[in-house]
Amino acid sequence: MKMNNLNKILASALIITIVSTACNEGKGTADQAAAEPTFQDNTLTDAQKAEGWKLLFDGQNLDGWRGYNQENLPESWVVEEGTLKSLGEGGDIGGDIVYDLQEFGNFELSLDWKIEEGGNSGIFYHIVEGDQYETAYHTAPEFQLIDQEGFPEKLEPWQSLGGDYGMYDPDYEEAMKPAGLWNNARIIFSENKVEYYLNGKKTVEFQPWSEDWRQRKEEGKWKDFPDYGEARSGLIGLQDHGSFIWFKNIKIREL
Repeated sequence: MKMNNLNKILASALIITIVSTACNEGKGTADQAAAEPTFQDNTLTDAQKAEGWKLLFDGQNLDGWRGYNQENLPESWVVEEGTLKSLGEGGDIGGDIVYDLQEFGNFELSLDWKIEEGGNSGIFYHIVEGDQYETAYHTAPEFQLIDQEGFPEKLEPWQSLGGDYGMYDPDYEEAMKPAGLWNNARIIFSENKVEYYLNGKKTVEFQPWSEDWRQRKEEGKWKDFPDYGEARSGLIGLQDHGSFIWFKNIKIREL
């Protein structure tokens, strides 16, 4: 009888210890989650504002955006649940949009994006407008956004995700995410060095207007476009190349 009572006491103590430990661990997890900072899309922290960042899209309206070489915004671009979305009605020419409230020369641009399966799009900078240009890429370099795995045609290295389209091949391995998932793209441009980043990984680095840059231009895709990449400043733009694509947290700062 005494041994049975002792076993009961020990068993009860063990249960109390297990329950107490589990409660404490759960409390720690909850406290840790509560302490972790949360960030609202399409907003800037005080620290980011102090560093000179500005938003190009607030998640609610499309103020400042219009069609390339147009006065108004194409109907194929909409605000959807806090994102700037292309409905995929554009093509090789037509449908691209620009932010026209300010031109940028040296800058750092960061944005989040996701694309539908098989989709294709891009980020333009140093865009120049005019009747002599049919589309943004006749003057503007492009950070290539594409479903690398699901695109229905074979992609050349210069067409690949995270590349300087038509100029510099990217190293996107280990940074690529499947279509439908959010990514981050970042461009750091200065006259001495340009860097592209995909989800934190550097995909491309080059020196603009260098001998190497000019040789690539003169011998490659842009050999018949004399004004491609020559502008030292210009507009920021986004491409509608016939695919659904979503953007948010579009922010930039001058360098």
